[in-house]
Amino acid sequence: MTIKRPYELNDQELALRIDEMVTRTIDDLSSEFLLMPLGQGFVHYRNFQDAYEICKRETGGFQKLSLDEVRSALRKNSLVLGVLRSILGLTAPEWAELARTELDSDINQGAARQIDKNCRNPDYYSNLTTRGTATKTLNRIDAMITVALHYLKQGAPSEQAGVLHRLAKFDTAHGMESLRHAARENIPYAVLLYERYLGRSFAAHRDAVSELVGEVIENAIEKRLREAGVSFRKTGRAEKLPGFGQAPDFCIPDEISPAVIIEAKITSDDGTARDKVARIKELETQRNRHVEEGRNWYEVVACIDGRGFRQRRNDMCDLILRLNGKIFTAATLDHLLTATKIRDYSS
Repeated sequence: MTIKRPYELNDQELALRIDEMVTRTIDDLSSEFLLMPLGQGFVHYRNFQDAYEICKRETGGFQKLSLDEVRSALRKNSLVLGVLRSILGLTAPEWAELARTELDSDINQGAARQIDKNCRNPDYYSNLTTRGTATKTLNRIDAMITVALHYLKQGAPSEQAGVLHRLAKFDTAHGMESLRHAARENIPYAVLLYERYLGRSFAAHRDAVSELVGEVIENAIEKRLREAGVSFRKTGRAEKLPGFGQAPDFCIPDEISPAVIIEAKITSDDGTARDKVARIKELETQRNRHVEEGRNWYEVVACIDGRGFRQRRNDMCDLILRLNGKIFTAATLDHLLTATKIRDYSS
């Protein structure tokens, strides 16, 4: 027997088989958290390892760790700054705060994030040193390096009851002795620092590309629309459309007289899923108001994915009924053009 999806049933069948359709839709959801967009700023291990080896070589295995040695390493590879931050085990804003409080540096969190991002370009620091207008940035970097060396040489203070110092790590707990031991002994220290640089298994990178994660399904929709020759209007982030209190992600063929609107959502936690379900429901409510105002009826379609929606079974039931079954996941996206009114616009 052919397995039916909610978008293949009429309203009467949908009401009779709603529990089955909720289960079917939830089963189609994928755990998108296992895959992340690379984005433009991802640092691959081989690049991080190159920077680590330069830092290690220029400082004599961290025996001569001073401002001059670190500067020399930075001129060869700017990512050395990322290596130094990973040894500290701090975020860029936290590092900037140390420089501000200890050395009265004027660096703020925004500047620290920008420097941290720019240092992924190996030539960033050397280019700064050849420009006469980069004095402020170079001074800020010097302050970050200076405060980092101060704390690394000092190591973690004596253990206190009820608190844990951020430097109480095997490679920094006893100051330079710990760091030299980590670099000297037969352990994959560069691998450890790289994992720390990424943050709790890619968390730092995930935060950096969080907006791109949501665009994965939007890009898949756009690809299918283009390949089918469908006229459509894709809205920008936070864009306002005349006549729409809440703008959908896609209007087909346009926002002036839409036949179909599409909202695309991916989420990995149930709290966010609740908010995104509410947004999709609002689009259906908005459509009904438009009809009451004399505008043409149009189809509201949801394209969703991610494990967060699995935890919202009651919401999923309501959503399926309110959208007349027009809910698609990454696994069923190929049916988007044939199971909705979009088929009337395919050329």
